[in-house]
Amino acid sequence: MTLDVATVDMTARIGSLTLPNPLMTASGCAAAGRELHQFFDVGELGAVVTKSVMTAPRSGRDTPRMAETDSGMLNSIGLQGPGIDAFVEKDLAWLREVGARAVVSIAGSSVQEFRDLAARLADEPGVAAIEVNISCPNVANRGLVFACEPTSAASVVAAVRAVLPPTIPLLAKLSPDVTDIVEIAAACVSAGADGLTMINTLLGISIDVDRMRPRLAGLTGGLSGPAVRPVAVRCIWQVQAAMLAGRLPTVPIVGVGGVRTGLDALELVLAGACAVQVGTVAFHDPSAPLRVRDELAKAVQERGFSSFMDAVGHAHRVLATAEGTR
Repeated sequence: MTLDVATVDMTARIGSLTLPNPLMTASGCAAAGRELHQFFDVGELGAVVTKSVMTAPRSGRDTPRMAETDSGMLNSIGLQGPGIDAFVEKDLAWLREVGARAVVSIAGSSVQEFRDLAARLADEPGVAAIEVNISCPNVANRGLVFACEPTSAASVVAAVRAVLPPTIPLLAKLSPDVTDIVEIAAACVSAGADGLTMINTLLGISIDVDRMRPRLAGLTGGLSGPAVRPVAVRCIWQVQAAMLAGRLPTVPIVGVGGVRTGLDALELVLAGACAVQVGTVAFHDPSAPLRVRDELAKAVQERGFSSFMDAVGHAHRVLATAEGTR
């Protein structure tokens, strides 16, 4: 049977934001989308998530910055970027020009920097949402990563929410390197997050056994790629289950981590994600985000759904039904 995926309603909703489809780029894997645009029209994606931008230009960490692993890669880029002014003038303007919906990722070393970045973007046209990258060291708290402690995570979210208009959704990007991700999620939602992005990379080290030293100049790096997908599914599942149980308010979850195919994306969706970001695979298959979009649409229809949103969190319903019949 030939499937007409055009008949599937792939509309995705993230709070007040409605997207034509749930596929996004993942922050840090395609800058602001220019590189991918030569392969396909990035305006066809649900959204382009930009590389995390900070207040001032940054050169990033020393090289080498990247290392392959058996099922993914480690990166230690160090948030290299042009700074917020150049980003707004060049990258955000370009995204508007090509008709892409921009989810701007912001990063800071202090709560005040996050607030200032959000304030700078609050009135800029073309900002569809803000993704707060709280996996940054908090210089005011001995370098503790914001996302690893509920109070620190909530302080950033509250500061950003205070300066953003209600029409711009705020997504908090969570780290899997925590004891209880539900606790962090609850703190972010209570502080004003309109949605959650899960997950950021896992911290790892790779050692060159011939040179007998770490491969990355910065020693540690963020692990991404297929190896992390089960972790992403677990985190999404736990937070969605907590929402269903009333342990925290229900907000949209954007899933990210090791997605290579439409079936990979569907796994995150069935766990509770209402949108999916594609990252590492684009380094060797630049057309992957659009391909995954079409493969996901096909997978959704093959399983009897007429609407993408009907598939979101469906594995929880299947499990509840199965347990109810025991």
